[in-house]
Amino acid sequence: MAKTSGVAPRLAKALAIVLGTDDIPIRLRAWDGSEAGPEGAPLIEFTSRRALRRILWSPGQLGLSRAYVAGEIDPHGDIFAAFAALSSTGKFAEPGPFSKPTVREIWTLFTTAVGLGALGPNPAPPPEEVRIEKHGLRHSKKRDAAAISHHYDVGNDFYALVLGPSMVYSCAVFDSEESSLEAAQEAKLDLVCRKLGLKRGMRVLDVGCGWGSFALHAADRYGVNVVGVTLSTEQAEMARKRVAQAGLTERVEIRVQDYRDVDDGPFDAISSIGMSEHVGRAQLGRYVAQLHGLLRPGGRLLNHAISWNAGPTPDDPDSFIPRYVFPDGEMLSLSDMVVALESGGFEVIDVEALRRHYALTLRAWVRNIEEHWDEAVRLTSAGRARVWRLYMASSALGFEGGLTGVNQVLLQRPGGEEPPLRRTEWM
Repeated sequence: MAKTSGVAPRLAKALAIVLGTDDIPIRLRAWDGSEAGPEGAPLIEFTSRRALRRILWSPGQLGLSRAYVAGEIDPHGDIFAAFAALSSTGKFAEPGPFSKPTVREIWTLFTTAVGLGALGPNPAPPPEEVRIEKHGLRHSKKRDAAAISHHYDVGNDFYALVLGPSMVYSCAVFDSEESSLEAAQEAKLDLVCRKLGLKRGMRVLDVGCGWGSFALHAADRYGVNVVGVTLSTEQAEMARKRVAQAGLTERVEIRVQDYRDVDDGPFDAISSIGMSEHVGRAQLGRYVAQLHGLLRPGGRLLNHAISWNAGPTPDDPDSFIPRYVFPDGEMLSLSDMVVALESGGFEVIDVEALRRHYALTLRAWVRNIEEHWDEAVRLTSAGRARVWRLYMASSALGFEGGLTGVNQVLLQRPGGEEPPLRRTEWM
C-alpha cells in the first residue's frame, strides 16, 4: 500500500502552483514511494528530486517537459488519460504561453525544494532539446534547414517504426474508425491525386516530399512525372531508394532543395502536404508567390496544413513544441491561410476539414511507439522516444478537443480550363 505521507503531499502543492490550480488532477507518486492526489486518477511518478529542481528553474511547460524527456517524470498506464487530465486543468487549459508564477508562488516553490532536498544548480537540458537561434535569422534558408534536420534526420528506421510501411507523415483519411492506418494513408494519397486532377504525362511538384510516398503513388498509379523537394538529407536518401526499388527513376526525381530555390517550372500540379507549417507567417506571402509562379495557368495546388483553432496563434519559444519537436514551426488559422492564398492570386475551389482523421492517425502512431518501445529507444534514444510519444499523444488530444485542425485547401491558378462544377469529380 502506498504511503500517503512523506514527499508526495508537498510535491503535489508545488505542482498545483505550476499548473495554476488548487488541486492536482492526477495521482502523484514521489521518489520515496508516497502518493497524493485523487484516488483512481491517472498516475504520474516523479522518479527524482531533479524533476522538482527543473520545475523550480523553469516553472512552466518547459520545466515539466524537460523532466519528462529526461525520464524524471513517468506517466503510468494510459498516457492519453494522464495528458488529458493535465491539459484540462489550470494553465494547460488556457491557449497560449504559461503565465508566470507570482513572487509568492516562486517563494513557495523555493522553500518546497529546500525542504525536499531538491535545491541546486539548473540541470542541463536533455540533449534532445534544440536552440535554433544559433543557426541565423528565423526562416532564413540556413536556419530552416537546421530546423528540418532536427525533426526529420533522427533515423529513417525510427520513422518506419512509428509511421508503418506507408512512410506517410501527415494526416490519413479514414473510411471508418476501424480502418487500418495503411489503408487510410493510401486513401489520403489517392484523394490528393484525384483532387489535383492528375493525368498521365503531367508534371507535378511535391513540396516537402518526405520519404517520397506521394511521389511514388502519383507516378505509379497516375503516370505523372514528379519532382519532390525536401530539406532532409535522410528523407531524400530513403526516398531515392524507394523510387529505385519501385522502378520509377524515370518518373520521380527527389531533390534536397529549398522550395524557394525551385526554378524549373511550370508544373501542371503542386502538392504541399504538411509542409506549410514550417514556412512561417512572415514568409507566407513568399511561399504563395513562389508556388503561384511555378504553376501553369489552370493548374491546381493542394495545400494540406494543420490549423490553430483557438484564437491568436501562440508564440512561446520556451514551450515544448519549439524546443523539442518543431523549431520555428508556426500554425496559422484556416482563415489566415486562405486569405494568403487568395491574396496571392489563387482561386479556392474546395476546402475539406480532416480534424478527426488526424486524431485517429496520431493515436495509431502512438500505438506503434508503445508497442515497439524498446526498439524505438534503441533506434534513437530514450529521450527522443519520449519526445515523440508526448508530442503525438498531446497532439491527438488537441485535435480531439478542437484546439487544432487540419485542412486540405484545393486551389487553382486562374486561366486554362475551368474547375469542375461539383466536387464529385474527385470524391
